[in-house]
Amino acid sequence: MRVSKLFQRTQREEPGEAALASHKLLLKAGMIHQIAAGIYSYLPLGFRALKKIEKVVREEMEGIGGQEILMPALQPLELWRETGRDLAFGKTLFVLRDRRDRELCLGPTHEEIIARLSSSLIRSYRDLPLLVFQIQTKFRDEPRARGGLVRLREFLMKDLYSMHADEESLSETYEEVIRAYERIYRRCGLEALLVEADSGAIGGKESHEFMVRSEGGEDEVVLCPSCGYAANVEKALFRKPSLPEEPLLPLEEVETPGVKTIEDLARFLGISEDRTLKAVFYWADGEVVLVAIRGDLEVNEVKLKNLLGCRELRLADEEEVAKAGLVPGSASPIGIKGLKKVADDSILLAKNLAAGANKPGWHFRNANYPRDYEVDLVGDIARADRGSPCARCGAPLELWRAIEVGHLFKLGTIFSEKFGAYYLDREGRKRPVVMGCYGLGLDRLLAAIIEQNHDEKGIIWPLEIAPFQIYLCPLGMDDPEIRRKAEELYMLLGRAGFEVLYDDREESPGVKFNDADLLGIPVRLVISKRTLKTGSVEVKRRDQEQGELVPQDEIAEFLSRLLASPAT
Repeated sequence: MRVSKLFQRTQREEPGEAALASHKLLLKAGMIHQIAAGIYSYLPLGFRALKKIEKVVREEMEGIGGQEILMPALQPLELWRETGRDLAFGKTLFVLRDRRDRELCLGPTHEEIIARLSSSLIRSYRDLPLLVFQIQTKFRDEPRARGGLVRLREFLMKDLYSMHADEESLSETYEEVIRAYERIYRRCGLEALLVEADSGAIGGKESHEFMVRSEGGEDEVVLCPSCGYAANVEKALFRKPSLPEEPLLPLEEVETPGVKTIEDLARFLGISEDRTLKAVFYWADGEVVLVAIRGDLEVNEVKLKNLLGCRELRLADEEEVAKAGLVPGSASPIGIKGLKKVADDSILLAKNLAAGANKPGWHFRNANYPRDYEVDLVGDIARADRGSPCARCGAPLELWRAIEVGHLFKLGTIFSEKFGAYYLDREGRKRPVVMGCYGLGLDRLLAAIIEQNHDEKGIIWPLEIAPFQIYLCPLGMDDPEIRRKAEELYMLLGRAGFEVLYDDREESPGVKFNDADLLGIPVRLVISKRTLKTGSVEVKRRDQEQGELVPQDEIAEFLSRLLASPAT
């Protein structure tokens, strides 16, 4: 491919709207073009890299026995109503009507469709296990499309579905898929960590994510450096220290003028924050919920949403709080009636806490559960944080930001039972098919590759994902001899099977070198007056500072060896 004919253009200025390195570099290199929030066009080099990723993913899915199919992006909304996931996905689901006024949606995922297919095609235990996958466009009306390719409204996903006779078979395939994903990430030049995860709107009883560390990532992961425990912060467990045993003291009301925060309360009473009870107000499916948690902890909203079993959850606004009769800064579950109350299980580990008295400027000392107040639900709704004790070994947890690059779910029978996907076992008994699903976003994987493989000059593509293997960069194209040698080398390398991006522009060395570094092609070849004098070509790897001179008649063999090296 000749750069002069390339349907894209590099930028000299930093894109002001981009925050993530991958977003900045893809825009600056002219590999993507934004059409609207969360909607992008791929230009030639970006699309070639995406197709390379697709090839790797397809090979690994077929390698574990996956059969490729293609399911419709346009789906009847009634299928989603059968599972209730139209409500679980809510506004994220793109909904439309056809000319006959039938409701349809653009598929964000395909569990309903594959379950319906399974009900038609699976009859016996002899049909199982079965693995099918597709690489197809998905649609999600994200509330905050951001980060370039990290959070899109239209994106390319590989989704694999497995069907089994029992949980044991599902677990075997689940582990096999994990190993296949690990191979994908290695081939893509990524270091990815498997972590425990929340199943979210997909459902199922067990779920894991693969995470790539990135300071600009939208997820947070806790990791124990001692025992290796790792989890998305949405799911993460940790040890909540118990306070020393002591007798229950009488509930005592104290005046606390101007005290409205836990920090203020602890300072005013001369106690630590773990001796306080914090109240947080949420709006959950149309009602205000009072959440009580020990003052040294924060609420994990995903855990809270799961405990409540609600579809929509957000912090209540001032008007909603006032209408519920709550007093910000002095609230607690003590004496509250007619309102749903939820508490973190940390209230079971502490006695004689300071809590709001539900009137301005007053608090209680020595609040104890269940003596002084009742709640409707008690569970783990606390957020693990940096330094929290590991749930397994007690060591301090680390916390880092990450990009999710794969999600695996043990669905069980929730979809097969809904859509009648049953099989006959060896004894002729009718049983529901046990299912698993395994997602991998290709656009996001492309972004993550750049997040981990770049420097201040530009992208550094891993060889297997690079749009081209070689960047041919002749300097001084106004010199007929240099142009002739460059054209000869371009044709020679093409015949030898190399993928070459040929910079045939009459530009300065600085412009060409800057573009070569920005585009990140693994190997750069330079032809110049200096190299012509020695009958050589300068060869430089993108991830190295210095190049070397190679005789022209040895260049093809040299490149074959170089590109076969795992370090490239």
